[in-house]
Amino acid sequence: QLQLVESGGGLVQPGGSLRLSCAASGFTLDHYAIGWFRQAPGKEREGVLCISSSGMTSYLDSVKGRFTISRDNAKNTVYLQMNSLKPEDTSVYYCAAGWGCSRYRSEDEYDYWGQGTQVTVSS
Repeated sequence: QLQLVESGGGLVQPGGSLRLSCAASGFTLDHYAIGWFRQAPGKEREGVLCISSSGMTSYLDSVKGRFTISRDNAKNTVYLQMNSLKPEDTSVYYCAAGWGCSRYRSEDEYDYWGQGTQVTVSS
């Protein structure tokens, strides 16, 4: 069974940090681009950032300088390091596997999705 599983979400104060993980089972991530999406209450899901199979990255302007995406192919895992978190970052975060990052904000670019992990930024 092909699966992506996110972990690492939780409650954090504004200005704090979290690291999310996206682990694959049933397939290897080496040849896939991995995107992170988020969905806030009452809003549509939006693409936030992406890392290609070669390690190139694409970021939404609102998270540049605060979020970093990286991959560890040996562990079959992609990470999302989130620093300087703001209340508006509160969302369910999803990872997805696809074939490239050129249109990373389009959900159509991805074949596999995780179930999501909740991130809440609040004092």
